[in-house]
Amino acid sequence: MILAAGRGERMRPLTDHTPKPLLEVGGKPLIAWHIERLAAAGHRHLVVNHAHLGEQIEQCLGDGGAWGVDIQYSAEGEGLALETGGGIFRALPLLRDPFLVVNADVWCDVDFADLHIAAQDLAQLVLVDNPPHHPQGDFSLAAGRVAQSGAERLTFSGIGLYRAALFDGCEPGAFPLAPLLRRAMDAGRVGGSRHRGQWLDVGTPERLRQLDQALRS
Repeated sequence: MILAAGRGERMRPLTDHTPKPLLEVGGKPLIAWHIERLAAAGHRHLVVNHAHLGEQIEQCLGDGGAWGVDIQYSAEGEGLALETGGGIFRALPLLRDPFLVVNADVWCDVDFADLHIAAQDLAQLVLVDNPPHHPQGDFSLAAGRVAQSGAERLTFSGIGLYRAALFDGCEPGAFPLAPLLRRAMDAGRVGGSRHRGQWLDVGTPERLRQLDQALRS
């Protein structure tokens, strides 16, 4: 699943008329980089959620045939803002368990074929070194296990494998993903890996410009 429903407030005015996943870097939309990597890793069944200007996303990506994948859409409606947890929960009927989730507004060179989730786990997260704009990190990683606290904190990349059981007890509507992950961490059911390659949260126009320049050069 590619999460593409964010409003992109920090990217305005670029996102006033273009959904953030369709902003271009290196000559192609941000979301296209993910689709290419997912297809290369063998993922053929993709789900994309959308809200703000979502019809543009469907028009751009179509059924996914241009990449050799099948894309289904989970339309949340303009201004609904289900947040990450609510968006994934809404799309569960379209997903195959376990499933990979990727934030559309990050750029990375993660090899999605290398990601695996242990049988007893509810989630497997990809963590990265803390970027300058998020020095405090999110979670700790030790011996392949993710916890809320620890000696070294890393940043959640926005990429993870999940089981539908992570959402047991949830109700339709808007809610964040983080509390579900913290509950699973406390139960010892979240694994993780550290990605030491390229990763960028494309959250501001300046970072978008920097990434575009880097890819074009």
